[in-house]
Amino acid sequence: MSNIAIEARNLTKEFKRAEFHVTALKDANLQIRQGDFVALMGPSGSGKSTLLHLMAAMDRQTSGEITVFGQDLKTLSDAEIARWRNAHIGFIFQSFNLIPVLTALENVELPLKLTKLNKQQRREHAVRALELVGLGDRLSHTPRQLSGGQEQRVAIARAIVTDPDLLLADEPTGNLDATSAREALTLLGRLNKEFGKTIVMVTHDAHAAKTASRVRYLEKGTLLPEGQKPED
Repeated sequence: MSNIAIEARNLTKEFKRAEFHVTALKDANLQIRQGDFVALMGPSGSGKSTLLHLMAAMDRQTSGEITVFGQDLKTLSDAEIARWRNAHIGFIFQSFNLIPVLTALENVELPLKLTKLNKQQRREHAVRALELVGLGDRLSHTPRQLSGGQEQRVAIARAIVTDPDLLLADEPTGNLDATSAREALTLLGRLNKEFGKTIVMVTHDAHAAKTASRVRYLEKGTLLPEGQKPED
């Protein structure tokens, strides 16, 4: 069995609308192995989030190919993508994307509603995920009763509750203070090293990127060769 988690070949994404035409990503070639922790870096508009969204099948490429754990994403229908993403991808957003009126437990439980687990099983899985991120004593708290760092940990718990193959994090420390950012990065590092999760993280922060085992840089929609930085 292949140990390649993600493989992109000549991956291109263009946005066209009337006279508006932007190539957000051009001919990207990338291989990420299972258990890797890769940081994607580059200035705003360089294509980092576009590449991450293509990995999550949150958007479709204009041309080229991308396979994630052997699945060619362009062959899936929209309904199949939703099921596939829920089973295989955990996504961590910069803005947390928690539902304000739901408790931490209810927010984490949401992805499990698309599974065959019953109510008791969903609760047990959500409790374990929150305990793993150190929030076992905050189950009944709503987002407004939590600090920013705690909100991000709830978001991480939600991302891992289905035991996904791949964790994708888009600027996970962007809205956090320094202490909370360190805690979030430590947690991601633990998920990678102790639980073997494959992680791809978009970040502007060179310090955050040090948590990863590999760093790849993008510039103006181009994924630079391994080891090359934009200023090289």
